[in-house]
Amino acid sequence: MPWEKQFDVDAALEQAMHVFWRQGYEATSMQDLVAAMGINRGSLYPTFGNKRALFLRALRHYEEVFLARFDAYARAYSPPQAIVAVFNDIVSDALDNPNYSGCLLANTTLELAPHDEDVASVVADGLRKTEAYFRDRIEAGQASGEIPASVNPVQTARVLLALMNGLRVLARGRPERPVLDAIVRHAAASLA
Repeated sequence: MPWEKQFDVDAALEQAMHVFWRQGYEATSMQDLVAAMGINRGSLYPTFGNKRALFLRALRHYEEVFLARFDAYARAYSPPQAIVAVFNDIVSDALDNPNYSGCLLANTTLELAPHDEDVASVVADGLRKTEAYFRDRIEAGQASGEIPASVNPVQTARVLLALMNGLRVLARGRPERPVLDAIVRHAAASLA
């Protein structure tokens, strides 16, 4: 009879994601992961592989979780409101959480992407999907008449991507409402 896992793999992965998100890849030890995931090393390695393999899996999981929030915004709000909701959510997260960790993809971009091709690929995929979300919402807003036809969907989506990542970094270093709200207003104005 094959060995049966005595833990929830998805819950353990979620916990690993949060440890990497808070501490970064290099600062996270295997002991940190084992403790947070509530499993022993004998379960971690056969299920997730080594630390790097677990990190890549956690990074992909983060991307899925983050993009699911975008889908929820797209269903709940009009196209321009769905874009602004992304920015407002970042501000709320930063101001409501004293341990705000920014974005795992953005943090990883700075820490590992320049040195690790696999990590860079996951990060680039997440950034492309985020840009596509903004572009799709702009095009939907243009189709509904809520966003002017003069707004270039591709260029504006790229500007919004840059503003969003800048907002996340700024929110970690200077979590002040007037500073962060100014970026949200600029993002909204780019849709007018």
